Amino acid sequence: MVIDHIETYRDGPTLVIRFARPEKKNALTLAMYGRLVVALGEAAADATVRAVVFGSTSDIFTAGNDLGDFMQSPPTGADSPVFRFLTALSTFEKPLIAAVDGKGVGLGLTMLLHCDLVYASDRSSLVAPFVNLGLVPEAASSLLLPRLVGHQRAAEILLLGEPIDARAAHAMGLVNAVLPAAEVLPHALAIARTLAERPPNALRLAKALLKDPATSTVAERIQKEGALFAERLASPEVAEAIGAFFEKRKPDFSAF
Repeated sequence: MVIDHIETYRDGPTLVIRFARPEKKNALTLAMYGRLVVALGEAAADATVRAVVFGSTSDIFTAGNDLGDFMQSPPTGADSPVFRFLTALSTFEKPLIAAVDGKGVGLGLTMLLHCDLVYASDRSSLVAPFVNLGLVPEAASSLLLPRLVGHQRAAEILLLGEPIDARAAHAMGLVNAVLPAAEVLPHALAIARTLAERPPNALRLAKALLKDPATSTVAERIQKEGALFAERLASPEVAEAIGAFFEKRKPDFSAF
């Protein structure tokens, strides 16, 4: 199904969301952002959706914002579609996986910082052109990118606005693996299916811990993990996992 140039379909327990505006290099309009918000909201509410995979229908991931569309209706506050999408993306509790093929410009790079796993084709490149356009970084990239790659590399990406290829992105930790173009989406879907077999509530809590502010001390994090660990010991998911271990069978978390 394609609505407002956003394609959505189910691959078993995975919701696939793909940019589908190839004639405009998948440049993002306000209508596309609005549809992305709806798709993520539906995925969050549907217990049968265990993961979301982002991709594109052509050999470019996204050219970033459609500047003409944005200049006509610039985002001015939290209720604008772009900010609602960033909120939905950054607070999404289930695994988010990106399958990047081709160029990712602007949001095509910064949205990856909110994904849990990122796979890219060997013909991909990423660029953050904000400063070159007289703008500033967005999607919390000025916070998240330095944490991920260090200040100097983040400054190189955000201040110079020059493209980095998939291999360089992989070397600095932006991308989990680089694959031939034809293998990127199938690999992302296979990873999503693997995640779908994991206990969903344990996954959600583990992701929340990973995204928890890095300002906490080691002692504070040990205490927080310990409290959650103790709670999980009494959960049905742990009962199923332990039972499967002793019964020498594969655990089944599909009912959770």
